[in-house]
Amino acid sequence: MRIRVVNPNTTRSMTLAIEQCAKAVIAPGTLLDAVTSPTGPASIESHYDEALSVPGLLTAIQQGEADGVDGYVIACFGDPGLDAARELATGPVLGIAEAAMHTASHLGRGFSVVTTLARTMGRARDLAERYGMDRFCLGVHACELPVLALETDPRARAVVTQACRQAVEQDGSDAVVLGCAGMATLCARISDDIGVPVVDGVAAATLTVQSLVTLGLRKSGRGEFASPLPKPYTGALAHYELGERSGRR
Repeated sequence: MRIRVVNPNTTRSMTLAIEQCAKAVIAPGTLLDAVTSPTGPASIESHYDEALSVPGLLTAIQQGEADGVDGYVIACFGDPGLDAARELATGPVLGIAEAAMHTASHLGRGFSVVTTLARTMGRARDLAERYGMDRFCLGVHACELPVLALETDPRARAVVTQACRQAVEQDGSDAVVLGCAGMATLCARISDDIGVPVVDGVAAATLTVQSLVTLGLRKSGRGEFASPLPKPYTGALAHYELGERSGRR
């Protein structure tokens, strides 16, 4: 089994940290690698960033299909390009927000999401509604640390931990979902500090993909997530063209 974790931003150091967290939970014999998007923003903290991260993400998925990858994790809490990636892939594709929220829903009556900047809180709420998790999501909170500061700011662990503690107290929640792939390395220590389960979406998505592949399940080839219809693409997007003329399907 081969799983690929795609970091849709272009910060290599974050990819390495994400890969470490994913490899810590996989079963023996599972091959896993993490790749950095070839194009896009250094971090994803706005709708603009998210939109411009998708072409690089799709390039990584196309390469994964050529490499024989069995399943994918999109390691950004906004789950950018998830539906398009599912159209391209033959195996399962999981976003970390989707996986983390579903996992947290099994651990108590409700969970809180702790994300980076306040401007991303609306996206987290939208995803909770989309995934049918809004009845479990009791609140969304921001620690007001930019994504890249999670690696460089020595206060990062303390700031995120305090935001998680306040979220649990304010919302009355039983678990916390970390709302950024860059928080993955903090997960276990925060859980120990605040005394409730803390879910890292990278680990949750990795194990979910592994389970689906183990069960022999692949993406449905019909309906909404069937392969995109072949058609011409022009300009800077010409290399995304699929079909006979492009040599890619």
